[in-house]
Amino acid sequence: MNGAVAFLVGTLALWAGWLALARAALLGVQLLMAHDPENRPGRARGLWQSAAAGAALLALAQGLPIDPGRPVEPAPIRLPLAWVLMPFTAWLALTSAAMVVVRAIHAVSALSRREARQRLGAAGVWALVGAGSFWLFRRSGDEAVVFRGVLPLSYTGAFALALLFVASAALMVATARSHRLRGLGKGVATHAALVVGSVLFSVPFVWLLVTSFKESRDMVSADGIRWVPRVWVTVPYDDPIDPLFEVRLDDGRVVQANIADRLPNGRVILEVYRPFSQQGLRVERSMDEIRRIPKQCQVVTARHEGRRVKAFIAQNLMDGRQRLRILEPKELEGREFLAQPSDTEPYMVTGIRWQNYSDALQFLPPEANYGLTYLKNTLILVVMGLIGTLLSSALVAYGFARLRWPGKGPLFTLMLSTMMLPGAVTLLPSFLIFRSLGWIDTLYPMWVPAFFASAFNVFLLRQFFLNIPMELEDAAKIDGCSYLRTFWQVMLPQVKPALAVIAIWTFMGAWNNFMGPLIYVSSPENMPIAYAVQLFQSDRGGEPGLIMAFATMAMLPVLLVFFLAQKYFIEGVQLTGLGGR
Repeated sequence: MNGAVAFLVGTLALWAGWLALARAALLGVQLLMAHDPENRPGRARGLWQSAAAGAALLALAQGLPIDPGRPVEPAPIRLPLAWVLMPFTAWLALTSAAMVVVRAIHAVSALSRREARQRLGAAGVWALVGAGSFWLFRRSGDEAVVFRGVLPLSYTGAFALALLFVASAALMVATARSHRLRGLGKGVATHAALVVGSVLFSVPFVWLLVTSFKESRDMVSADGIRWVPRVWVTVPYDDPIDPLFEVRLDDGRVVQANIADRLPNGRVILEVYRPFSQQGLRVERSMDEIRRIPKQCQVVTARHEGRRVKAFIAQNLMDGRQRLRILEPKELEGREFLAQPSDTEPYMVTGIRWQNYSDALQFLPPEANYGLTYLKNTLILVVMGLIGTLLSSALVAYGFARLRWPGKGPLFTLMLSTMMLPGAVTLLPSFLIFRSLGWIDTLYPMWVPAFFASAFNVFLLRQFFLNIPMELEDAAKIDGCSYLRTFWQVMLPQVKPALAVIAIWTFMGAWNNFMGPLIYVSSPENMPIAYAVQLFQSDRGGEPGLIMAFATMAMLPVLLVFFLAQKYFIEGVQLTGLGGR
């Protein structure tokens, strides 16, 4: 047995042993507090069996060399952690082995013989599944890699966890004795598990938001992830050497610029500094057409004449040094000195850097109009896609569900068979068709096909239409309604939940569509948001704060639609499980 396998087996035995002892402790609390004499012998037997099983597993773990394979920090208690990277068949074999052990423990600690036989039968089934999965894993020739780690824990922490478990068990037993509080402990535990799971799954989203508000210096830290964002303090400064001006361009935009050259006629050449998308652009203006504004200079701390001072960066010199102007202490305020950037530390305070969002928009090309062009294109795709998908799919589904016409069954089967065609098969023919129509570098290829229905949507709506009582349609015919009026005023309102679910799916698909624009769009003025996010990531890959800010702005509408329409998701799922729908 090599070190990795011994570590994995020892880790499983150790944790299984502690779980068995935890079950013994729970049974012990029930023996002390519960008043049901008929169950006391069974609980006492289960207590001793669980304690014996836990002790045996812990003894097995102690006999194995649980070595993480690398130096770890010393700690009074070190709990091993292991993770295995392997294919599905190996995972199934490992899960089956774990279930065999669990069912065997349950059988040993069962309160009755009948329960013990059921647990042993379940263990036998899992053993067969595990043997078959292990045989498939060995035939495939794949390998499993064990990642080893250690969780350090102090004696105080271990005692606190044990005390918390005993207190929780006592609370569950106490509530179970009361008729009014029966089930409260289980409900609290269930909700606590749901809350913990929600917190764990929300960590990536929280990290996205936090990163979008952080400075570039706080993206990577030797101390781990910095969850509380900080901002680099700045102060306004009217630079007499290199002043900053505000100027209006010919297209009406107001930009910030520096003087690049002075002309003999009194006019000046200005070089745009911000927004970043137009940085380097030069314009000619007279002095009365521009307005002088202060710069926002970053504050740092440095040592000057043996003292720690707070100053702002007044100028970055060509030789790499910085000209600093002192802010504190007061007796040195206004004095300037030169320093290397390595000798200074940014003066940062806890706060949110909203500037990441404005900077992300300013880095977009001028054709994007600060992202409004991408938003407009995406809204066109979403709105037209929604209208086309809902109308065409509902009409076709109504025809297959309610109308009688020759060949309806074979054509419905043929339509469903198109779902088996991979998208890669129809990609080239679709491109050739749209190119012959002259629709390349337009939005038409991404929303016009929505008006030709979707096989899955048609199938879903057809099942809903089939479950609507025929009496409604017959009453509409008696009142003189045509097929279209019956469809629009009688049948369509009956399938609102299905239409809502299809609308949500269509909205999310159109909003996040990346492959379509990648194939058909080449100019910035026709790009949707999903494609713009990918291009922005490739262009500003070294600035995670800007990337996360742009990604957050791109996903906010989807999150808003999800939270506003989640009841339709739930209602649609419930209805699809009733009456064969």
